[in-house]
Amino acid sequence: MNDAKLILDNGVVFYGKSFGYEGDTSGEVVFNTAMTGYPESLTDPSYAGQILVTTYPLVGNYGVPSTEIADNGLPLFMESDKIHVKALIVADYSNDYSHWNAQNSLASWLKKEKIPALTGIDTRRLTKIIREHGVMRGRIAFDLEPLTFDPSSEDYGSVNWVEKVSCKEVITYRPDSAANNYQLSIVNCQLKKVVLVDCGVKANIIRCLLRRGVEVIRVPWDYDFNQLEFDGLFLANGPGDPERCDMTVQHIRTFLETEQHKCSMVNVQCSMEKVRPCMGICLGNQLLARAAGAKTYKLKYGHRSHNQPVQQVGTTKCFITSQNHGYAVDDTTLPEDWEPLFVNMNDGSNEGIRHKTNPWFSAQFHPEACSGPVDTEWMFDEFVKQI
Repeated sequence: MNDAKLILDNGVVFYGKSFGYEGDTSGEVVFNTAMTGYPESLTDPSYAGQILVTTYPLVGNYGVPSTEIADNGLPLFMESDKIHVKALIVADYSNDYSHWNAQNSLASWLKKEKIPALTGIDTRRLTKIIREHGVMRGRIAFDLEPLTFDPSSEDYGSVNWVEKVSCKEVITYRPDSAANNYQLSIVNCQLKKVVLVDCGVKANIIRCLLRRGVEVIRVPWDYDFNQLEFDGLFLANGPGDPERCDMTVQHIRTFLETEQHKCSMVNVQCSMEKVRPCMGICLGNQLLARAAGAKTYKLKYGHRSHNQPVQQVGTTKCFITSQNHGYAVDDTTLPEDWEPLFVNMNDGSNEGIRHKTNPWFSAQFHPEACSGPVDTEWMFDEFVKQI
């Protein structure tokens, strides 16, 4: 293992050993407190542009599973077809691995995908710095001189990361009736169709929809899906600042206004069945809120873990959730016909919204988890029921 260093833009330098691809890189430094799930995190498009720090010290001990793609075009075990993080930082990398599903070592996979990785870093100290200072840019360098951060490095907030990770064309997925435990959802002898706006979607979101017997039409982030025939709208997760997705917000707002018009037509009684449902996850929560007229803001260091407690507003129900986001909805700016659906029990930030009368709702956390707890996967059931 060769020497390398992580330079933060506040001037702090961490020295470590390389176990991944040996090449300089830079990105926004964030931390995740999950104990497991590094293959899923590394392939989560929401981490695009970021250097990931794992607070759990031991990483690599169970290797990585196959990167094989299934017949339907989705990866069998990963959340996308490649690693999206700029780099990985760990305290203790395990050269030896053992797991029934392991096909390769983490180091070999990182080298193949040309992703730098450092071990021997004091990730506890690094995490404390991020918590106190807030997220900041960092640079991994293999030249031990100089010791200063390069100010010309890419600014995370100035890039439209969604555009970089979204699909480039419309992709359709049909459920396999022989492989799921749900009856196919049929309307007028046809499958129910869900348009999924791909802002950086995790594969397990699509899997969760397919298991519930719906056809998924995956469209690029800037695609005008309102021209399509569909039964429900799904807004996926993704990286970066929601303010960079104005075109997506415009398309969502057109959808909401079109459906709301059904309720305002003279002599036509509004009913939940006549209004097409909409569900959002993570960035999808923020985009839905912005389309409704609310504002979003950047969190100091975000939520990235498997153990974020959220409470369903108006109830005593609390769920443990998997999360990965750096921005949040300012629910004090929600219009009168919208309200918070979930709230974070740690910092009181918004964790989801819903319309007071129409079947439109969202979660800031990940109901599909993968990896993480599946306490809230029932939200997919609620969405499909509304179709």
